Amino acid sequence: MYNILICDDEQDIINALKIYLTNPDFKFYEANTGVQALEIMDKIDIHLVLMDIMMPAMDGISAMVRIREKSNVPVILLTAKSEDTDKILGLNTGADDYITKPFNPVEVTARVRSQLRRYLQLGGRTIPQETFIIGGIELDDLQKQVTVDGDPVSLTPTEYEILKLLMSHPGKVYDPKTIYREVWQENPVGSDNTVAVHIRHLREKIEINPADPRYLKVVWGRGYKIEKGDQR
Repeated sequence: MYNILICDDEQDIINALKIYLTNPDFKFYEANTGVQALEIMDKIDIHLVLMDIMMPAMDGISAMVRIREKSNVPVILLTAKSEDTDKILGLNTGADDYITKPFNPVEVTARVRSQLRRYLQLGGRTIPQETFIIGGIELDDLQKQVTVDGDPVSLTPTEYEILKLLMSHPGKVYDPKTIYREVWQENPVGSDNTVAVHIRHLREKIEINPADPRYLKVVWGRGYKIEKGDQR
């Protein structure tokens, strides 16, 4: 099920778009102002936004800029033919596409499906996080630095990428083949021993007692995970 937010101050346009996009896999949410759209997105996991530019309270461009502060969800602007300047401004400030009124139903459907497909293929949801903190471990992906209890830790690029993968999904168990595929970007043939060696080296650098790790845990028969702990 995909959650689609339609934001327009004209209810007739919202109703028309819902008819054009009728699909059992789509669930629609409605807003009449940019403010309402932001309130909905704070509560609901939205997968795509159709946003009118000209609205009261908060226009579509301003709302889209606010959305981009938190999410890379696809935003398709709804524009009039005379709003060429707004189309350019919208694309420059983060919109993914635009549809011109009056709408062509086939075009609307095609553009929505295209944006959803691209978004899901890229694994998009939230804007990529640059800093991960779990307990005393801090990984700054912008500076490519790791500290443990405030002290810098020197990791190899491979160790760094493994730690980043696990810290970005705390509590999730990754089997060795998945870790190898994600980090090495290669077919994981004979990967178990290779991953195990890097995990052991990583433990020696981030754990006070590698034999009794606080963070990097083995889930026997399944793989490895970083404990959620004090996540920030």
